[in-house]
Amino acid sequence: MRRAFLNRVAEMIRNEEDTTYFTVDIGMWAIRDVLRDYPERCTNVGIYEDGMFSIAAGMARRGLVPTIFGIQPYLIERTLEQIKMDFAYQKLGVNVVGTGAAVDYPKYGYSHYCAEDAAVIKQIPGCEFVAPGSAKQFLQLFNQAYRNGNPTFFRISDHPNTAYDPDVTFGKAVVMQTGSKATVIAVSVMLDMVMDVCKEQDVTVLYYTTLEPFDRDTLKENCASGKILVCEPEYEGTLDHDIRCALPGRALQIDSVAFPREIFRNYGNYDEKMEYYGLTVQNIKKKLTALMENELF
Repeated sequence: MRRAFLNRVAEMIRNEEDTTYFTVDIGMWAIRDVLRDYPERCTNVGIYEDGMFSIAAGMARRGLVPTIFGIQPYLIERTLEQIKMDFAYQKLGVNVVGTGAAVDYPKYGYSHYCAEDAAVIKQIPGCEFVAPGSAKQFLQLFNQAYRNGNPTFFRISDHPNTAYDPDVTFGKAVVMQTGSKATVIAVSVMLDMVMDVCKEQDVTVLYYTTLEPFDRDTLKENCASGKILVCEPEYEGTLDHDIRCALPGRALQIDSVAFPREIFRNYGNYDEKMEYYGLTVQNIKKKLTALMENELF
């Protein structure tokens, strides 16, 4: 995904004179020629995320289309005041692309984890949050949204889906299959695991890559059972409010396969962390089986 993003940025800077790009000491080598040839619109600002956000906001205010790039926890948490005041309050169109989703950078420890990113951004009115599951989907979503005039956050991962890669549309869920016993929501890079479990089950699978705005209509139309399993590569409960708003007054059973809301203190590589926190095929199967067997209240 990162390579697809940087190639797209280089193309934008060369061909669209109203676009700008800023980074914070990451990804410079891949587009070093663009940084060299277009210094007035393409700059490495150094380790200065909050300042980079304010610079981008100023350029958006003048009618330019900024895209900024960095590591997810520093883009979301270090700059929260700038997101709130510079982007959301002023309703400015800025594209924020973050690498290092959830536990993608395990060797650097807790400072580089960001399982809370989607939940934080979804609490700021007017901001959008996109989590593609592949490089192709990143390009589809970015191309659809980067000029929409809203602050849009793109979460890219180093662990994309490889078996399932449907076309996606900004703001819409994909109905992967339909069934009667439960509805499984697969978010971003969880799709391969979900489909591995569900492809022969009598369940509906909805694939979400836009988390804000959340597509409530598709869920409403595809949840006859009232049983929902949310498989999301972020903190558990991130989508619960949207689910309940999509199905008001309904009796619901909601379970999740997601990161627990705790500080991650353990060590290990990406696969070991996913195993430790239960984001696995085995846990999806276990929770889905229990959900389908339980009576709805």
